[in-house]
Amino acid sequence: MSFISYAQNGEDVLLWRALQHVENGFYIDVGANDPEQHSVTKAFYQRGWHGINIEPLPSFRAAFLAERPRDLTLTVAAGAAEGQITLFDVPDVNGWASTDAAVAAAHQAEGYAVVEQTVPLRTLAAICREHVRGPVHFLKIDVEGFEGEVLRGMDWSVCRPWIVVVEATLPNSRVSNHASWEQLVAGHGYTFRYFDGLNRYYVADEHAELGEQLTVQANVFDDYISHHLDKAWRQAEAAGQRVAEQQAEAQAEAAQAAQRAADLEGALQDARRQTRLAVDEAAQLQAELHQTEQRALDFEAELHRSAAWAGGLEQKLLAMQASSSWRLTAPLRLLCRRGEGSLLSLARRRARGAVRRAARWLSSRQALRRLLLPLLARFPATQARVLRALAAAKGGGGLVQHAPDLPYQLRELPLSARQVLADLRRAHQPTEH
Repeated sequence: MSFISYAQNGEDVLLWRALQHVENGFYIDVGANDPEQHSVTKAFYQRGWHGINIEPLPSFRAAFLAERPRDLTLTVAAGAAEGQITLFDVPDVNGWASTDAAVAAAHQAEGYAVVEQTVPLRTLAAICREHVRGPVHFLKIDVEGFEGEVLRGMDWSVCRPWIVVVEATLPNSRVSNHASWEQLVAGHGYTFRYFDGLNRYYVADEHAELGEQLTVQANVFDDYISHHLDKAWRQAEAAGQRVAEQQAEAQAEAAQAAQRAADLEGALQDARRQTRLAVDEAAQLQAELHQTEQRALDFEAELHRSAAWAGGLEQKLLAMQASSSWRLTAPLRLLCRRGEGSLLSLARRRARGAVRRAARWLSSRQALRRLLLPLLARFPATQARVLRALAAAKGGGGLVQHAPDLPYQLRELPLSARQVLADLRRAHQPTEH
């Protein structure tokens, strides 16, 4: 994984190159300012290190306490003596706060607002005696022109950082100012090893081997990236992820929209088919209605014709019934009338009654029956009627089941008639003596 640099000039890259073999190291950051922006110590803190942050501006304390719980954060200024000091803050520019009145005047001359506040002043020697209990692997000093005063308050016999990094130019300038304070470091067993254009790097003589790692600037072989670039990449990745998610959502919505469109198209086609069917059905119903109306008109015309014909027929009937010929032919119509009330029907009923009475009378006289029946054989139709009448008069009693000696044409007669014929034949046969 690449080393992420938070320092403004790659200071943490060079320090890590020299000190990456140290586990859980310790640092002192004078003029720590912000726990992340332009921080020389954040990358080390992320790798398990801890240390002391000295930052006089109270506005940064809360951030350090929140983001650096393993660190000790002191809201004081470091100087040559204990006491208080006036701090000149430039609120519009992070990192420009200074205890040097001349520096503050220069910022004001450039148009920046400067706010004065009094803060506690401590020496590095006192801070180290109170809080340092082991080796200090590096000391970094960035106090906007007050570096000499900070170094004057250091006791190198009490605390000997392995590497010392000191900002060596006038604030916001390329003009070097190290000549005024360098002897305060080099005169105590430290050797200058590198200048990066902003800071000078010194290595304690007892750790001279580290100096070999501080001879060239941060480069590609250090495998590092700026946290700004890392942050931009992360933001880009997050944005890309959001874009991908939005694209996926858009594609899903597009697919749903396409499906809805397909469903609507199908529904539209169905509606069109239903409409065509309805139109066809309406046309058919219209045609049927037209035919029905035409039939109704035809029926009405036929009804009018029938009514006219019936009216004419009624007039003719009334005229016929009113005529003298109708009155004169009334007896003849009565005689020719058919049905139950006609004269013919009445005569037939009376004739049948007479025949039945004669048959009953004849059936009670055996001798006369024997005399008449042979004579009736000459008249088959009359004989059949007489036999039926005799059978009816006798009530069907004593009928023979079969008569094999009858002629074939007489076998189809009813049983009652065949019984009568059998009786007549027996009566006609001579009696044996």
